[in-house]
Amino acid sequence: MGKSKQVGNHKSDKKKNIAKTWKTKRRTKDLDQIHHDMNPSNAAKLLKQDVDYDVTGCAQHYCLHCARYFVDLKTMKEHFKTKVHKKRLKQLREEPYTQAEAERAAGMGSYIPPKTVEVQTQPVEEDMS
Repeated sequence: MGKSKQVGNHKSDKKKNIAKTWKTKRRTKDLDQIHHDMNPSNAAKLLKQDVDYDVTGCAQHYCLHCARYFVDLKTMKEHFKTKVHKKRLKQLREEPYTQAEAERAAGMGSYIPPKTVEVQTQPVEEDMS
């Protein structure tokens, strides 16, 4: 009786690249995408979404700056006081990087410092009781 030939290794069922999984697990929108969402026309659509039962809180409680949904109004108000939200507001104060700025950095124009944008926490409607 001979020994059977082993085909492949026993670790093939595990993830190949665990570091990539960790990096992308809690990936959120980039800052330039959030700046695009903060335009008044886009912000109105995101803050007044139709009821969607597949999203947390039926898509009725959305933090525009963090791009997160919340279960209820109380949880969203608590989020506004957290360090994560305040840090995101601070990051959003700087204007997003543009192609024109990249060309100026490459020597195709003179340097213009980035502008600051006034960012405040979104207003909350308390019509629900």
